Amino acid sequence: MSAGGVDISFAKNNSNIKGILWAGYPREEGGHAIADVVFGTHNPGGKLPLTWHENSYVDMLPMTSMQLRPLDIMGYPGRTYRFFNDSIVYPFGYGLSYTNFTYKISSSEQSLSIQLNKFQHCRDLNYTDGSFKPPCPAVLIDDLQQCDDQNVKFEVEVQNIGQKDGRETVILYYLPPAGIQGAPIKQVIAFDKVFLAAGESQKVPFKLNACKSLGVVSFNGYTLLPAGSGTIVIGDDLLSFPISVNFQQ
Repeated sequence: MSAGGVDISFAKNNSNIKGILWAGYPREEGGHAIADVVFGTHNPGGKLPLTWHENSYVDMLPMTSMQLRPLDIMGYPGRTYRFFNDSIVYPFGYGLSYTNFTYKISSSEQSLSIQLNKFQHCRDLNYTDGSFKPPCPAVLIDDLQQCDDQNVKFEVEVQNIGQKDGRETVILYYLPPAGIQGAPIKQVIAFDKVFLAAGESQKVPFKLNACKSLGVVSFNGYTLLPAGSGTIVIGDDLLSFPISVNFQQ
């Protein structure tokens, strides 16, 4: 039990320890809840809401620094799953169950083409050396009145292939087009939780709006919709498909 992540690498790497239960601060009913999980009355289905770092992380940056992005000149590695890309104990969104789930997806590729009017202007983005830079790199999302029509729809079929009933949280991440400086590694854009009996399957529909789900925040604090090919990732990199955005002037 703890308020947040703790470096428990000693337990994770011990072959004699077959399971680890994190209960947070469970309060007065915590004992009953823990017993239900330990003795199999309840099948856990939670996901970690934060990254569990190794002890060395606290020496990588001062706790007074609230910057999320890495700062190479100072040796700061970045914060949260969106920007930290180094060794960890457990990642954001990690969680086990007494059963197993599989995913299937109904979509393999999506493309959005947005026609700009004379009042909508292209915005520049900084790219790493050698990266492809589209003719119109990005558009300010506040300028896109046609956002309501720019949607991506698909279904994720989740199947419980184990012997116990259980709940599964389906988490969708977006990986922005490669090479954009300051863009996150990935970011959560949607999630849904389903309860499935043993052997049961269910299709979970998702509708993603481009302006709400595919934007990146520039160094100046503006939210931009970047052009190029990004990636939708389902779960712990279990499934993915490309999604591209281009602007017509």
